[in-house]
Amino acid sequence: MSYRMYPKRTAALASAAALAGSAVLMAAPAARADVVDVNYQCKTPIGDKSAVSPIDIKGVKSGSGYQITMTFEKGVSSSPVDLGKGAMNPSAVIKLGGAETGTLAVKGPANPATVPANTPIKITDLTGTYTPKKTGKVTFTPGVLTIKALGTTTTCTPSNGPKVSLTLDVTAAGGGTTGTTGSSQDAPAGGEELPQTGPEDSAIALGTLGGTVLLAGAAGVLWLTRRNQAHR
Repeated sequence: MSYRMYPKRTAALASAAALAGSAVLMAAPAARADVVDVNYQCKTPIGDKSAVSPIDIKGVKSGSGYQITMTFEKGVSSSPVDLGKGAMNPSAVIKLGGAETGTLAVKGPANPATVPANTPIKITDLTGTYTPKKTGKVTFTPGVLTIKALGTTTTCTPSNGPKVSLTLDVTAAGGGTTGTTGSSQDAPAGGEELPQTGPEDSAIALGTLGGTVLLAGAAGVLWLTRRNQAHR
């Protein structure tokens, strides 16, 4: 009897192991990355240029946020003159979607070697830190690329509505809520003044009080002077 039970017990254990494996896969954090083709239209100092580059965006968990890396597999522009080592500085924005909207700024190091004239400029990997403000699935899509070199600026804008390159299932840092939010890193619009608080307000109040006391003192002196003249 005991020998007959072994095959059944083995099958049961195998089924349990398969179910446990499925549970582990289901519990794994959702993250999907794809290489997407981006058709860049570039405004350069020597005229308009265009190029298609496959772009890969990856995210690695780092503390309460993610280290985001944007990789270009092909160059998107060229220079009529040699660009010496360190002459070019690239940066870009990544569009956020899904649970969060807005942009993430990424930048990379200067070119590590000379770029010969009239050859595609290889963009170094661009990196930035993303800290979730909402819980849910957040998408990352390539945005505008900016190249600064030899005192000039080249701006390359995606023209083909590129697809999402990275999707992360994130949890808000500090216990944020689920939903959609815009970028919270915008500066106040030009010309707007925030209400003054703190020492400056105190200084203004003290200045006003001092002026009132000074005027009251002057009025008292004037009244006394006139009274003395009336007695004479």
